[in-house]
Amino acid sequence: MCGIAGIISRLPEYVNPERLRNMTDSLAHRGPDGEGYWISPDSLIGLGHRRLAIIDLSEAGRQPMHFLDRYTIIHNGEIYNFPELKEYLVKKGYVFRSKTDTEVIAAAYDHFREDCIGHFDGMFAFAIWDEKEKSLFAARDRFGEKPFFYYKDDEQFVFASEIKGLWAAGLPKTVNQKMLFNYLTIGYVDNPSRPAETFFENIYKLPPASSLYMDMHTRQMQIRKYWSIDPALEINDPGDQKVQEEFMTLFSTSISRRLRSDLPVGTSLSGGLDSSSIVAMIEETGKHEHVFQSFSAIFPGFEKNEEQYIDLVTDRFGWKNNKSVIDEKELPELIGKVAAHLDEPFGSASNIAQYCVYQSAKDKGYKVLLDGQGADEILAGYTKYYKWYWQELFRQRKLFRSGELKAARQLGVTEKFGFKNIVASLFPDLASVILEQRYLMNAIQHPDLSRDFVREQSREAYYNKPSFGGLNGILYFNTCIHGLEELLRYADRNSMAHGIEVRLPFLQHQLVEFLFSLPPSYKIKQGYTKRLLRDTMNKHLPEAIVWRKDKTGFEPPQKKWMAQKSVVDLIEASKEKLVREGILRQEALENKPRPHTSYTAGAYEWRYLAAGLLFK
Repeated sequence: MCGIAGIISRLPEYVNPERLRNMTDSLAHRGPDGEGYWISPDSLIGLGHRRLAIIDLSEAGRQPMHFLDRYTIIHNGEIYNFPELKEYLVKKGYVFRSKTDTEVIAAAYDHFREDCIGHFDGMFAFAIWDEKEKSLFAARDRFGEKPFFYYKDDEQFVFASEIKGLWAAGLPKTVNQKMLFNYLTIGYVDNPSRPAETFFENIYKLPPASSLYMDMHTRQMQIRKYWSIDPALEINDPGDQKVQEEFMTLFSTSISRRLRSDLPVGTSLSGGLDSSSIVAMIEETGKHEHVFQSFSAIFPGFEKNEEQYIDLVTDRFGWKNNKSVIDEKELPELIGKVAAHLDEPFGSASNIAQYCVYQSAKDKGYKVLLDGQGADEILAGYTKYYKWYWQELFRQRKLFRSGELKAARQLGVTEKFGFKNIVASLFPDLASVILEQRYLMNAIQHPDLSRDFVREQSREAYYNKPSFGGLNGILYFNTCIHGLEELLRYADRNSMAHGIEVRLPFLQHQLVEFLFSLPPSYKIKQGYTKRLLRDTMNKHLPEAIVWRKDKTGFEPPQKKWMAQKSVVDLIEASKEKLVREGILRQEALENKPRPHTSYTAGAYEWRYLAAGLLFK
């Protein structure tokens, strides 16, 4: 896990050590264990790297790394199956000088060319310069765990792990008003219609599951998608027992690979099923040399404090747990730190708690944590997914005889299902258009936005959302198009702020592909979400964890925090900035900030706070 940066230009004044050093210095938090720079003999390209040493702690792991006197690579992330891939490449005649996964990537590229990516199980963003061909090949992992931002004009191509790395290269910081409009009105922090777009003009991101190739002879850049899931995949149902066995095999393999480290490995533990399942599977594999510790955020006195569930898990397995309690006096400082690391707006105060958990891991000397992110998207863990499943059953004329609606109601699920859902189930394309129009009308009628801002930005409103016919379709949308990448951005920046590598076992691509090949009843059944995970983990975890009905997400006491005078002052200061920028109406300042929870619909105050931090 590291920070990478690069510059390509035919003008030598753009490719210089000082500029590279400025870029990597801005990424120093991502790699506190070393730094390196390389400029090609013809000054066509410069590469910079900040190192977080996890695998092969020796000097042999330094980057930029050269291979075969032809390739130079910089890499951020981990290829978890690199030992198996290395063994294959050795048989093909390749010789390695290090024990790193980075060198294996370079060898795999030489052997497989662009198809090398399909052989990687991991999270990664890397760039390989081919000195012979004068070309750059870069790629980002399938789900977007690791970031890759870039800027391109007629004179230069500049890339970095974080947007601040591009600013450090002297590139302009101009807020993308259309993205800001989306964020303020519907809360989107990315744009599913234009996946490369960011909150800043002319700064783009390489989309997940995409590669980039640049030929300096033709000066052409090509971006292609190298992996995807078909949401209409043919469904296969070999039966409960075989499905559970296959799931367990894939999940345990993913866990085992993600435990590969030359340093101790810990876990985040929220008290929910996902992170608890990881703890149970670590114990199940028994293939570990380290004494494990877990790291949690607790909120004493808050009704959604998870401490009792955290204790249930750690007591069962005898793990030491490190609990972070946030000092509310530090909230303004923490909000500022999180905003500075994220560069772009963030959706809720959950980021503050996450940031503090990773700080705790750093304080205890841990550099690697496993985390349960991704499970809710691939296994239908959110309550919003009920309606999609019910609509699918209704369209198949199975809803009422299946008993699913009744079972959910008996479990206390209050998600609505009425006439609008019936229309959506029968006419999904129409429902998508209606939803888009509703988003747009709500935005146009937003009481706080200035009329000029609405008039200008709503001309190209980004509310296009594909229509999906069932549960697997919306899970695909949230996993591969819009939703998951937002959470992965938070995890990456908040962890790397402290030099922590976060590994996500649920996002092993073979596991995800398997889950999407199953009928939706393995995700929601008899009223329970994530049913396959519950059934599989039933013998491995306390019943109170497996069959919890009240878990909705990682939620801190945001409403209480927002009522703090120091946070109210921050919100008002942000609103003043937005008024100055012509985004909010002057009258918006007359309304006192209204605290709200992380999941309150139509609550804008947190968005004002986060958006205001984009401006000086």
